[in-house]
Order: sequence, then structure tokens, then C-alpha cells
Amino acid sequence: MISLQINGKPVELERATPLLDYIEKLGVDPRSVAVEHNGAILERAAYGGITLNEGDTVEIVRMVGGGYEGVPANSRRSLRVRGVL
Repeated sequence: MISLQINGKPVELERATPLLDYIEKLGVDPRSVAVEHNGAILERAAYGGITLNEGDTVEIVRMVGGGYEGVPANSRRSLRVRGVL
């Protein structure tokens, strides 16, 4: 077992796991997320070369459009960031 932190939560995996496998296990399209691995923001092209290991810190987020009904125009944001988990 390996222990790491994903989106601020402790996670245990059976073994070192390719990042793309982990994202796909979440049921998320890798093209729809941004990933920070050990403090470095990754380019999507690099996802395939990353393996999650003991002690890693990972943030996986995706952009989602927000609804604005009833929200004043000066309070609106065009996109919100949401953690995948």
C-alpha cells in the first residue's frame, strides 16, 4: 500500500499507479481536468508519464460552468473550479 494526498484528503492505493489510470478510475475524462503533482502544474501531454507514488501530493480539478439565475451581475464568475473528488 502507498499513502498520498489527493485534493487535500489522504488516499491509499494498492501500489504505485499511473496518473491516467487513476483519473480514468474516477470516471473522469483526462482532457477535462487540470492536475498539480507535487507542486507542479502538469501539461496534459505529461499525464501519461506520471506515476502516483508514496507521499505524493496531487490536486485534480475541473472547470465547470456555473448558473447565474438570481445572482447579481457584479457577483458572477464565468467559471468555478471544483475538485474531482
